[in-house]
Amino acid sequence: MPYVLLALGVLLALTAANAHAPRRGPGLLTPSFFAGWLTIELAPHVLVVWAAATALAAAFGGLDGWAGWTGLALAVLGMAGVAATLAASRRTVVTLRDSGAPLELDPEGAPRYPLAHLIVPPLCLVPRKGVRVERNVVYRQEGRLRLKLDVFRPAAERAGGGLRPGLMQIHGGAWVIGDKREQGLPLLNHMAVQGWVGFNVNYRLSPRATWPDHLIDLKHFVAWYKEHAEEYGADPDFLCVTGGSAGGHLTAMVALTANVPEFQPGFEDADTTVQGAVPFYGFYNFFEAGTFPRPFGTTRLMERMVVKQPFAENREVYAKASPVTYIREDAPPFFVIHGSRDSLIPVAEARRFVERLREVSGSPVLYAEMRGAQHGFDVFPSYRTARVIEGVERYLTGLHRQYRQGRAPEVPGEVTRSLGEPSVG
Repeated sequence: MPYVLLALGVLLALTAANAHAPRRGPGLLTPSFFAGWLTIELAPHVLVVWAAATALAAAFGGLDGWAGWTGLALAVLGMAGVAATLAASRRTVVTLRDSGAPLELDPEGAPRYPLAHLIVPPLCLVPRKGVRVERNVVYRQEGRLRLKLDVFRPAAERAGGGLRPGLMQIHGGAWVIGDKREQGLPLLNHMAVQGWVGFNVNYRLSPRATWPDHLIDLKHFVAWYKEHAEEYGADPDFLCVTGGSAGGHLTAMVALTANVPEFQPGFEDADTTVQGAVPFYGFYNFFEAGTFPRPFGTTRLMERMVVKQPFAENREVYAKASPVTYIREDAPPFFVIHGSRDSLIPVAEARRFVERLREVSGSPVLYAEMRGAQHGFDVFPSYRTARVIEGVERYLTGLHRQYRQGRAPEVPGEVTRSLGEPSVG
């Protein structure tokens, strides 16, 4: 048993070290990400399990020898490391406030994210009290193609009538996997509680789909929304868009390529503008090196499965697939969110995009960098997720308030002065 405790201690110490410094080398990237992701975002649950396992090993003779005591010391060090990641997540409120956004994170009377979901994460799969979900609504049908979405909206009618703001959620999954049933659920539930109508949208996936099929599908949704929003109590003239990872890339593309005919074949005259974008840990540049040693467009994923064209002879194609190409002065407001320990998409990708967007856009460009957060941190309803969701809701609600008052999107003057540099938590 002492050697069992030693092995456990080594495992816990290595897992904690990986959470703080994820590996990016060949063969290690994916397992390192998953191990760090689960450890960081489920830190309270991980600590309970680790403590119980260590105590059991010690109780059954694990301390009978030097190996057991060494294992115990390593286990304690590992748990201390995980506790440090938990402490970092508790500082997320500070990070969000440092983003420069008028988020009003603790407005009087505003409902907080439910504590029960933080204790029992699977509860996020169940619609929250006061939320009605309508599943598998078909928004595009052509021949055998049937694309569907789920609608999250308040169960009660709005007092005094009137239309509610709309939010489009785009799932991630490297453009090849993912589904509306898996991502964005904590955010959509919370937004519906706050009076929004959310649309969790599926789109065609590679390798069956070839870029820009993914974006074309999502633009079909925006056109569909303009025609059908009122059927769900939403305002057809107000739609914001959000999503993470590949969904973050697609969020930025939807926001920046409004009414671009190339991405609207057969419905070029449809209005596909949106009023705000909140991309989480997205990719924004496929054709320039910087965050990776070589452009991301040169990867096997992009050349063989998504774009399906060799990068060397088709660099312009990859440029046209990059949000950074479409940065413009009349871009909608952006709130870019990224984790500082993202091992799949380096945080420098977000910083570079925000810097370029701020140079050109006439709208507010806000940036929040989550201390210690991995890629996909918001999939689980962790403490960090709860605070980020509350912050995003306050930000989007502020945009909607300005829209209803007939004002252009803006950030208060004292905040504008702090937007010259990306805010790093």
